[in-house]
Amino acid sequence: MDDLRDPVTASIIGAAIEVHRALGPGLLESAYEECLCHEFTLRHLAFRRQVDLPVMYKGVKLDCGYRIDLIVGDLVLIELKSIDKIHPIHEAQLLTYMRLAKLSTGLLLNFNVPVLKDGILRRRL
Repeated sequence: MDDLRDPVTASIIGAAIEVHRALGPGLLESAYEECLCHEFTLRHLAFRRQVDLPVMYKGVKLDCGYRIDLIVGDLVLIELKSIDKIHPIHEAQLLTYMRLAKLSTGLLLNFNVPVLKDGILRRRL
């Protein structure tokens, strides 16, 4: 897996797996976010949550109400989901958020799967 060469994403995925092992699938996204943040704190990972994401349009910064779920180490954008299946629109959302936030690495973590590795999508710009 590509994350093995990237210690930041490897740490994030390890924390997410720990949360998923403890809770399993079927909860709301907000529960996974809260537990993942606690796990990041235990692992001494610097993070920001619910980060405002303004949209630049024709040179004007507009507040359209978008928020990034988590940013770890000012390097990795994380979009959390608890859905039946990742669809192309979810990947598009991740890539658009990464572009707008000017972050080159993103993780989409879908906790509503029996095995978390099947719910991880990693992208680089």
